[in-house]
Amino acid sequence: MSAEFELRLAPADEERLAAVAAHARRDEWARRLVDRDTTLWSTDPVVRSAIANRLGWLDAPAHFTDQIAALEGFGDGIRVAGFTTAVVMGMGGSSLAPEVLHRTFGTAEGYLDLRVLDSTDPDAVAATVDDLDPLATLWIVASKSGTTTEPLAFLADARARITAALAASGSDQNPGDFIVAITDPGKSVAAIPHHDDLRELFLNPPDIGGRYSALSYVGLVPASLIGLDLDALMTSASTMLAACHEPEPERNPGVLLGLALGTLARAGRDKLTLSTDERLSAFGNWLEQLVAESTGKLGTGIVPIVGEPPRAADRYADDRVFVHLGLGDDVVPEAATRLSALEAAGHPVVRLRLDDPAELGREFLRWELAVAAAAVILGVNPFDEPDVNEAKERARRRLESTDGPGTGDAASDPEPDAVERGLELYLGRGADANGGDLAERLRRWIDEVDPGDYVAVLAWFGASDDRQRLANRLREAVASRTGAATTLGYGPRYLHSTGQLHKGGRAGGAYLVLTSDTTEDVAVPGAEYGLAGLRRAQALGDQEALEGRGRRVARVNLGWYVEDGLAALADILGPEA
Repeated sequence: MSAEFELRLAPADEERLAAVAAHARRDEWARRLVDRDTTLWSTDPVVRSAIANRLGWLDAPAHFTDQIAALEGFGDGIRVAGFTTAVVMGMGGSSLAPEVLHRTFGTAEGYLDLRVLDSTDPDAVAATVDDLDPLATLWIVASKSGTTTEPLAFLADARARITAALAASGSDQNPGDFIVAITDPGKSVAAIPHHDDLRELFLNPPDIGGRYSALSYVGLVPASLIGLDLDALMTSASTMLAACHEPEPERNPGVLLGLALGTLARAGRDKLTLSTDERLSAFGNWLEQLVAESTGKLGTGIVPIVGEPPRAADRYADDRVFVHLGLGDDVVPEAATRLSALEAAGHPVVRLRLDDPAELGREFLRWELAVAAAAVILGVNPFDEPDVNEAKERARRRLESTDGPGTGDAASDPEPDAVERGLELYLGRGADANGGDLAERLRRWIDEVDPGDYVAVLAWFGASDDRQRLANRLREAVASRTGAATTLGYGPRYLHSTGQLHKGGRAGGAYLVLTSDTTEDVAVPGAEYGLAGLRRAQALGDQEALEGRGRRVARVNLGWYVEDGLAALADILGPEA
């Protein structure tokens, strides 16, 4: 194993991995994967055909290396044209890679600032775009299908802002001169309003799926605008792809990682718990979607645990695999000490090290290959997402039944099961009927969680530093009380990330949906609803979809004061409460 990849397992896990590696060697998994042999994942002709149309990410390093000169020319042209900021309007795979690249590298001198808009919370939208000059901003709508609800709502709002600013300035310039699109050819690009008058269209190869698109135009167009060295990024990806042609599984840096994760998940260690050095922290959000949406189906899956407050090594259940992504030779002492303690406690530990941030290209590619290999062991198709549309359809039906903008508050809610300290509790089907106040009922609900399950906190409000801190306090309280793993997802982002796992993965765990009230809505031009109404329909639609799958769901409406509500919840669910 190379120095940048260390895998430490207990003897029993080493034996399991050796047996799987022998199987993979005999059946030539590594060769078949890079050769696009779809029988690795299915023998069904229909499924194999669908998989064949999702393997373009294996060509991305070579294909998009050839586009670097054009991409750099585009980025320089945008800068010369006077743009100062770019806003990526996307969801899931269309927004996560740009966020990783900008948070890791920042903006080179003279290039554009980059913002990512992937929240339908009116306050979050306002915080992202209200301070921008619409005519000094390049608006990037990113949607593989061209029909994704949220980016199209953001696009409509952006076009309205541009049009108003042009009118105020007396300019007759085309609003499309300030917008570019990243999508697929054919019906996808045709679905984007005014696509024929946009400044630029970047059409991805259609056989690259959203969560496998980091090294395509999805990541590289924003990267060109912040002045990132695209040659270095793509060279590291090409080097990893070449290394993953190694037929011996135990010397293949992508396949070996995937075999380990799949083998451990089959043995009950299905909680992939990621930690990173500070500069690489955004990588976890991208990895979360890749792992959850690719493996979480048919009642199985790997649960990515990202950003979880750390515990003592002996406070974790034996359902964990720990992965640490570090940067450079200077190991953070606290991280090294923690990883050593986890090893000593018998937990599997994977250490990955980057010598330079540009090697993120290598990690994008390594993890794409690893997840594809893990899916072979789990017996799932890593390239589909069969359970995500139900929540979208339920949200759509709710929107069609509302009265337009202003439907973002809780006025239409049924009577809550309990009210306390400004909180309103709504328990899912078949939930506790024994009565009591809100705290008693919520504690009984959470106390049914087994240590080997997980608790997903699903937050339908805009993120901020204070809210993140309080949400982590809530996660710590839940962990101390239950011993279970915890996840945190902000809606609607998580619908495009972990939503597939929630509905298609292993039954168990609990889903704590957190909604809030809002004082103002933002109208969506051309729609009969506003952003708050859209957010609310999505939250309740997902709650219904989870309940329809037999998941244990509780919703707490935090009211007008989100921070106070989060603090109260943490107090209620704390182990000493």
